[in-house]
Amino acid sequence: MLAAAATSLLPRGLFAQTGGGGASLGSGDVAVLNYAYALEQLEAAFYTRVTSSFYAGANATERSYLSDIHQHEVAHRSFLKGALGGSALPDLELDFSSVNFRDRQSVLTTASLLEDTGVAAYNGAGPMLRDPQNLMSAGRIVSVEARHAATLRDLLHPRSTAFAGDDQVDAFGLGSIMKPSAVLKTAGTFIRTPIDFSGLPKA
Repeated sequence: MLAAAATSLLPRGLFAQTGGGGASLGSGDVAVLNYAYALEQLEAAFYTRVTSSFYAGANATERSYLSDIHQHEVAHRSFLKGALGGSALPDLELDFSSVNFRDRQSVLTTASLLEDTGVAAYNGAGPMLRDPQNLMSAGRIVSVEARHAATLRDLLHPRSTAFAGDDQVDAFGLGSIMKPSAVLKTAGTFIRTPIDFSGLPKA
């Protein structure tokens, strides 16, 4: 069962995995969109922190890239919140205490982790969606997230193959997939609000 598996992967206990605990994702496509919305809240808040006071030594190119990514993530958050309407999750309480926002390596490594996770999460959630319009919207978002992921990898490892490394792209040229339990293991280090994922469909 997804709920039990996810709980075992989250030692900090940030997520309520059974019915009646925490903010509910809902069920069906609403649950999948709220799952994406939670991740977009996380990303948008992270880049808001990054761009409010750039790390020491950030050059013009880095500032431009990170500002563009910030705008995209804020737009994704707003789009999903609007699509969900009254079914949207509340604003989540986030914890970025593990990130040194004054340090380039810490910021870019965290950004890369979030983007890689986001891409794999959307890929993994796609089969859960039933409405073709929702699937199309998710596909349009993940294509942008993949651009972010490649850009950040190139900033960390310039002029290398890391932008589409074999840890993210398989031998068939297909992007990685993460199940919700694995995604929650990563996101759980940053999200403090208890969330009930029990209504999330199985792929």
